[in-house]
Amino acid sequence: MRSEKEMMDLILSVAKKNQRIRAVYMNGSRTNPTLEEDLFQDYDIVYVVTETSSFLKDELWVDVFGERLMMQEPDKNDQGTEGDFSDFYGYLMLFTDGNRMDLHIETIPHMQAYYGKDKLTVPLLDKDDLLPVIPEATDEDYHVRKPTEEEYHACCNNFWWCQQNVAKSLWRDEMPYAQFMLECIIRRDLDQMVSWWIGIENGFQVSTGKAGNYFKKLLPEEKWEMYTSTYADGDSEHIWEALFAAGELFRTLANDVADEFAYTYKRDEDENMTRYLKQVRKLPSSADRIF
Repeated sequence: MRSEKEMMDLILSVAKKNQRIRAVYMNGSRTNPTLEEDLFQDYDIVYVVTETSSFLKDELWVDVFGERLMMQEPDKNDQGTEGDFSDFYGYLMLFTDGNRMDLHIETIPHMQAYYGKDKLTVPLLDKDDLLPVIPEATDEDYHVRKPTEEEYHACCNNFWWCQQNVAKSLWRDEMPYAQFMLECIIRRDLDQMVSWWIGIENGFQVSTGKAGNYFKKLLPEEKWEMYTSTYADGDSEHIWEALFAAGELFRTLANDVADEFAYTYKRDEDENMTRYLKQVRKLPSSADRIF
């Protein structure tokens, strides 16, 4: 596996030799001073170019970066071959040595409009002094934000409301929809409450990562174990158990968050939905009424 120095030397040497590339900068995890380096960190690189069309016509130009296991061109996937790529285009590449690079090319006007908006940005090369001066990289844009009272209540309401979708799906023996509601909808609100709780514990000076991938290191062991119990396999009884575990954890954290900001946790929504779930869970498949 090529080292970070080898990768960075290659990235910069390609840029220095190519007159169409006028500047280079990096963003993403490798610019985040709060993270420990590991083998899976991407190289999130942007080449500022004079134009994109010549790069797009030469489909082999990215071969210089090494043998690939696979490549994705998300802009083409989203817009098709007839899309307008005159300002910006991306190549996501996984190499046979295990390195991954997310490489984007952008025109100078596009750079001028967007450079530095992501505060995890570090300049690497600037042939023409094009790149504006920006502060040192920081992950502050990704820190957990304090919830407004409206955001807090909306999160709680949606978390409890959507539980009934899981319940009816399990009674109908429709596991895919039950899992979808639990993992794609309910978990979103659970993760939001977990993030707010972590934010309080850390003075809102921390990021919980993409999809909560820092939860394990930021939660106390007891709460992390509670969180892991909210995941289920394909067994309907295990989904029920995960659903009630999610409710228990959410209830605990939501009360703490409410206390911190002097908000009101609506216990009636919690209690009413929990009672409904318990009733549906014991319903026989032949039932003709819920209550």
